[in-house]
Amino acid sequence: MQHCCQTLRIGRFDIDIAALSLFATALFTITNPIGNTAVFASMTSDLDAAAQRNTARQSAIAISMILLIVLWAGHYLLAIFGISIPALETAGGIIVLGLGLSMLQSRKSGQSHSAEESVAAAEKDSIAVVPLAIPIVAGPGAITTVLVNSSKLSGDVPTMLGLSVISLGFGLLFWLCFRSAARISALAGVHGIAIVTRIMGMVLAAIAVTMIASGLKQLLPGLA
Repeated sequence: MQHCCQTLRIGRFDIDIAALSLFATALFTITNPIGNTAVFASMTSDLDAAAQRNTARQSAIAISMILLIVLWAGHYLLAIFGISIPALETAGGIIVLGLGLSMLQSRKSGQSHSAEESVAAAEKDSIAVVPLAIPIVAGPGAITTVLVNSSKLSGDVPTMLGLSVISLGFGLLFWLCFRSAARISALAGVHGIAIVTRIMGMVLAAIAVTMIASGLKQLLPGLA
């Protein structure tokens, strides 16, 4: 993904606003807060209000922790396994494209998990971390997005801190959404959630095509 040279200077530091905007947009689309709020509502429908709030809090904390760990340690994992950014970007684009197409089909979640896994997880004492935080919210698409952005910006500490704030913000966003799951689902309705999910799927598919094209252009310079 190519970023515009649009920066914000704070003191001695320059922050890449274009990178932050693209990261936030891609992450919002991939994690699908509205659609996954409906998933949360259905999986916690048998819990009382206190248990639902506790599950929402634990899941939000887990989402932020997963995103932050991948953000700051992900590029070290790439170095260990010898994976290049273009290869990751291309593979990640393919994964994200699959998620976008899945959302266009209006499945309950843009992440790849089976109905059997969701049923089994719902029977456990706590579903806050698995499967709500991972893989339903912080699934392969979200992790790939964070890895690609953090690897490209690993030397830009101010922008990395901005990405960290966004990651924490997503934990807060999901906490607010999950706490309001019952009201949001009733307000949007089944058709409303399906429409939003399909719109997000189209945006996500477009982002995925951009990632694949950028990765292939670097892997195969002859295509340029």
